[in-house]
Amino acid sequence: MRTAYQYRLRPTKQQVIEIDKWLSMLCAQYNYLLADRGNWFEQNRSPVNACPLVCHLPELRDNPDYYSQKKTLPQLKKTHPWYSEIYSQVLQDVVKRVKVTFDRFLKGDSNGKRSGKPRFKARNRYRTFTYPQIKEGCLQGNQIALPMFGKVKVVLHRPIPGGFKIKTASVTKKADGYYLTLSLEDKTVPEIKPDFNPDKITGIDVGLKEFLTTSDGETVSIPQHYRKAQKRLRVLQKRVSRRKNGSNRRQKAVKQLGNQHKKVADKRKDFHFNTANHLLSKYDVIAHEDLNVKGLARTRLAKSVLDAGWSSFLLILTNKAVNAGLLVVPVSAHNTSQDCSTCGEKVPKKLHIRWHDCPHCGCSLDRDHNAAINIRSRAEGHPVLKAQRLLSNSRIGCEARALSVLR
Repeated sequence: MRTAYQYRLRPTKQQVIEIDKWLSMLCAQYNYLLADRGNWFEQNRSPVNACPLVCHLPELRDNPDYYSQKKTLPQLKKTHPWYSEIYSQVLQDVVKRVKVTFDRFLKGDSNGKRSGKPRFKARNRYRTFTYPQIKEGCLQGNQIALPMFGKVKVVLHRPIPGGFKIKTASVTKKADGYYLTLSLEDKTVPEIKPDFNPDKITGIDVGLKEFLTTSDGETVSIPQHYRKAQKRLRVLQKRVSRRKNGSNRRQKAVKQLGNQHKKVADKRKDFHFNTANHLLSKYDVIAHEDLNVKGLARTRLAKSVLDAGWSSFLLILTNKAVNAGLLVVPVSAHNTSQDCSTCGEKVPKKLHIRWHDCPHCGCSLDRDHNAAINIRSRAEGHPVLKAQRLLSNSRIGCEARALSVLR
């Protein structure tokens, strides 16, 4: 199992200068390698026997791939000696980032979804460098020893769990300072609980009136962090737009704006974690709608949908459930609000109608509560729950047969 812990870094003034210098050089190398791949792709994207009649055939060369670009790094350190200051594996990780970016453009990710054409990064947009391998025992008290960089002070607000091994370390520059992200590996794989309590299965319906409603009727109010911060963000954005490009005052205003956006993001993330912990402490199985959040973010409700952060919340909920050996089940979102949770008949209603009244069976309850009950019912067809239900039924049958024999 892999997990990530993030800590605040407290570098000295000289170390801040050094980190910024590394990021600047790595950004330049990233753009150079990306340009090399892009140029080859533009010049060789058509076969020789299928090119237009009037064209310029470039000098043919091999496709720059991951290994050929890694081989250029020793020569880079000879022609540009200042790159020798950077740890070799950190430079190699830049080549890997270029490869991943270009592969997503040409082939797509694991789900087959392709990204747009890669673009060059500005210096202020290249914020992270990674050590793909780091020695065990790199953490010494409240300091971390980074190869060819030195020891940097870390705020260890929580200890690393016993048995976890540090695999990679990343240094990231954010609006309010520098952070260290440690990727940890634990050899023990958590197993799903062998028996789920049928009373601890729930369905949740996420929404914009309430953040979520459970099938038990419990609601969690929506905090709307971004909308509450809009007034302050508007003032800071105007301040940035009035400053002269390239001036120190503009940089200061941009930093203030970035800090405010980070505060909003941190509040939302904290709310998501607290809500996920609350649900997982009460339930063993949680069912939710398999939503197309990207599609919803293109509607008139885009600001509210993105402010709620459903995708982030469901990802956090799923990851924490896996670590705890619990189960989170996505189900089809089709007609969960329209179907009656009691009789199953379809009761059409528009979005502004927030109450469900069934003319067939007389069921009357909140629209979101009705949807949550439908979501819970659909989750009962999950293979894991089916298998455990069959197992429990067989056990009950065996116990009944044993009792009849004893009688």
